[in-house]
Amino acid sequence: MKRMFFRIRRMFYRRLAMLISNNRNVLNANINNYCVFNRHTVFGNNTHFNGCKIYGKGVVKFGDNFHSAQNLKILTSFHNYKGDKLPYDDTLIVKNVIIGDNVWIGLDVIILGGVTIGEGVIIQAGSVVSKSIPALSIAGGNPAVAFNKRDIDRYEFLKSRKKFF
Repeated sequence: MKRMFFRIRRMFYRRLAMLISNNRNVLNANINNYCVFNRHTVFGNNTHFNGCKIYGKGVVKFGDNFHSAQNLKILTSFHNYKGDKLPYDDTLIVKNVIIGDNVWIGLDVIILGGVTIGEGVIIQAGSVVSKSIPALSIAGGNPAVAFNKRDIDRYEFLKSRKKFF
């Protein structure tokens, strides 16, 4: 019974990916049973999710050829701690997340709202991404910072040959 539920859930998410991705077909979306998306999620083509949970009401856009390891968490809504009550008021602050093409995110990563992750970025396992990461960067830590760059020539060569996993 449990397996049947997971299969139905997987079919639902694949269908959902087609419906909410700007009314276009999403090709090769691999979404496992441990994913929870909101209705504001936009999927690119050839996306692979191995356990992703999106919390909040903000828009999350995944580019093409996106890959994540297990336990990716994306938070798009926050309480207003600068309001009229303690510890926070009734206002909900919503911030969107944009993830570019060809991004690879490691195990147990948390991405906070208001972040843009550029094209070709690699995020190290266990990172907390609280600020935007420029294209072709390799980033990690808490908070995540870019500590290296990908080989641009090699990246462009592989991209031009459509060598996507």
